[in-house]
Amino acid sequence: MRRIALLTAGGDTPALNATIFGAVERANELRLEVVGIIKGFGGLLDPAVPHIRLNPLYSTLPELDPRCGGTILGSSRTYIDESHAGELQVVKKRLDQLGIEGLICIGGDGTLNGMQPISQFMPCVLAPKTIDNDLGLNYLDEPNEWVKETNPETGKEKLRKLPAKQDLELDDMVNYATPGYATAVYVCVQGVQRIRTTAESHRRIAIIEVMGRESGYLALGAAYGQPDIVLIPEVPLDYDRFERRVRELYDTQKNVVIVIGEGLRDQNGKRLGDISQSVDPAGNVIFSGAAEILQNMLIESLGDHYFVSRKRHEMAKSATFTRKIGHTQRGGRPIRFDRFYAAQLGGKAVDLLVQRQNNYVAILQWNEQQGFHVSSISGNALRDAWRGIHPRTLHPSFYDEHRYQPSKLGVQYLSKIFTNAVGSDDLELLKDDLFDTGHLKTRYQSINVSVHKHIRYLSTPQDQGPVDQF
Repeated sequence: MRRIALLTAGGDTPALNATIFGAVERANELRLEVVGIIKGFGGLLDPAVPHIRLNPLYSTLPELDPRCGGTILGSSRTYIDESHAGELQVVKKRLDQLGIEGLICIGGDGTLNGMQPISQFMPCVLAPKTIDNDLGLNYLDEPNEWVKETNPETGKEKLRKLPAKQDLELDDMVNYATPGYATAVYVCVQGVQRIRTTAESHRRIAIIEVMGRESGYLALGAAYGQPDIVLIPEVPLDYDRFERRVRELYDTQKNVVIVIGEGLRDQNGKRLGDISQSVDPAGNVIFSGAAEILQNMLIESLGDHYFVSRKRHEMAKSATFTRKIGHTQRGGRPIRFDRFYAAQLGGKAVDLLVQRQNNYVAILQWNEQQGFHVSSISGNALRDAWRGIHPRTLHPSFYDEHRYQPSKLGVQYLSKIFTNAVGSDDLELLKDDLFDTGHLKTRYQSINVSVHKHIRYLSTPQDQGPVDQF
């Protein structure tokens, strides 16, 4: 194997460049050429296949900085459909023209599905990324707990997850934490702490919405910011009990801070935020209203009199407010945990290709003997009997639904990641870089401008020119 390709796909995370960096550095050691495909799978579907050489003369491109969030290659939610045989043949031809002998895809479950068709004719491996921490398994047998059922009234089939096993051990987890998660939690925690002081000062109830369509890992991690209540998508909201707890807290401390995952559900299983039929490019419903719906429920059930009688606000609406951490969770400089292990997983992905381990996933494992270490697993091990991949949900043993807080095991899970997640260089950056006077004198210098100078293209039939051979 002499030349491999690498692409980033799906949503942004802070650790993508670090993963690319780790892969390129390992490729340099093995004397492998690395081609970066621009804009994910969309780049392969482009007749010109925009790409850059990431390690000319086996030296890492200077623009590739593992401390910089995002991806210098760009990303998209365009995926390859294995049912489109003609499209797949075109992609194969283009990769052959580039001399590619193996492909690394950096992404989540959608990327793993997009990689599957290409793995039929070329070795492919996945390096994981997601801020939701939902790529992986709580335990190895989890995919086998999905069953298919037929609705007797409609005749439609659907999958249902059987109850999870209760005796979970932390070293049972497959892919303990995914690069991007730690930094996203770091951002969420800062948001919770900053909003707390406003809630205290103005005697208000704050509802903070974090990402997590199916999985409550981000909401659980936000508990480091000490919110009073954490609500996760995996546990349906018992509103009456929740409201009683809000009243107790507000009567005691004159403010309440609530963190909710965006996919929070009611007792009927309906997502609170599922009030808009708009979808993102991947076809997922955009959840834009979970915090607002919960706010309106509190306004209605508490009423103006509750706050007026306590001489704090004239209206319930003015006593409550919502904030979304939003896309700040996805961006910015990755903290040390993400930088280090993202690079390790990128290097592991290269090793898997060299070992001809096709359709494999590089994973981060943890146990008492070794601590954190990289390993791998077959991509098919993440699939159910019908070849579907399901987002990893927060295991019930990690969450105390009566206290609305992490359980004892949940605390242990988080502490393994975050005890030493932030490095001294992270703190030095705050001191030296954030208020650098030079930032006032020059505008932001986009890395895209510099990277664009490296982009090359395959010749198209209209060009009638030779194929780019570097």
